Amino acid sequence: MQAILGVIFHFIGGFASGSFYIPFKKVKDWAWETYWLVGGIFSWLIAPLVGAYLTVPAFMDIIGAAESDTVFWTYLMGLLWGIGGLTFGLGMRYLGVSLGQTFILGFSSAFGSLVPPIYRDIVGSNDGETFSGMIASTGGQVVLLGILICLVGIAISGKAGMMKEGDMTTEEKAVGVKEFDIRKGFTVGAISGILSACFNYGIEAGKPMALEAVQNGGNPLFQNNVTFVVILWGGLTTNFIWCMILNARNKTFGDYAKKSAPLLRNYLFSALAGVTWYMQFFFYGMGESKLGNGASSWILHMAFIILISNVWGMALGEWKGVQRKTFRTILMGVAVIMLSIVVVGIGNSL
Repeated sequence: MQAILGVIFHFIGGFASGSFYIPFKKVKDWAWETYWLVGGIFSWLIAPLVGAYLTVPAFMDIIGAAESDTVFWTYLMGLLWGIGGLTFGLGMRYLGVSLGQTFILGFSSAFGSLVPPIYRDIVGSNDGETFSGMIASTGGQVVLLGILICLVGIAISGKAGMMKEGDMTTEEKAVGVKEFDIRKGFTVGAISGILSACFNYGIEAGKPMALEAVQNGGNPLFQNNVTFVVILWGGLTTNFIWCMILNARNKTFGDYAKKSAPLLRNYLFSALAGVTWYMQFFFYGMGESKLGNGASSWILHMAFIILISNVWGMALGEWKGVQRKTFRTILMGVAVIMLSIVVVGIGNSL
């Protein structure tokens, strides 16, 4: 039952992550950096503080009393994760949306799920699942099989994306390949995928704070919320600096009080997008606490994001007009990813 609840929580988190950008479509007459920062203030600062306040007693006292190394490494992982998010867009520029998203999320899935247990083996830590422990146990082997299946599903989805681009008109192709650079794209994409996985490393680095929250009488279901506060401080730092640079470079500081823009509407929808984005990790923390396995939690999170994003893509007509073979391929990719979710869930129940 615990494993089933964990999968359900991860699905809700994946749904939030795959859906958060929709409110941004309602924002009018603002530059990207403006609405991204406004939404980010809610994503990385306000919502995490409110979430921790409501679920973790005296969470700021826990952060204040934590070892400086714990806070530093947790914050640093958030900082690096923020850089990964920013380079994500650059990967899209060089590889295209379909290939870029699949390649980067594939890297993030593999590194985010496998590196922490491998790291515990290297340093001899018994705090959490180790890679050798996963190999030695039946449940761990099934989880690793699920990770492999998920990567296969990601690869199939990427193939569908490339086929979709092949179905485009000559004019659309000319625009699509204008800055295509496989070497730059794979280099930047690998960096983005690896750094994006740092969020999972941040959760591992902040485990002492999460454990302290439980020892203080907090509900174990919400123990990671105190850790998210510090991780997202790091993400806020990276994104705030970059958005300020873009505001200065593009002369868009005036957007925040632009009279010709629907300001109330823009702030409300940006805030909604930001809170929705944060909810992915609120439920991710609940799922991780139920499964007790960082590797399977991260892969489930990535898989559900890909699944929900593709469903939204179909609902919004992004695959309209492609050949049947292309559409069957994306459906196959989504089906394989769903299979990986089932396999990982079975592995956690053994």
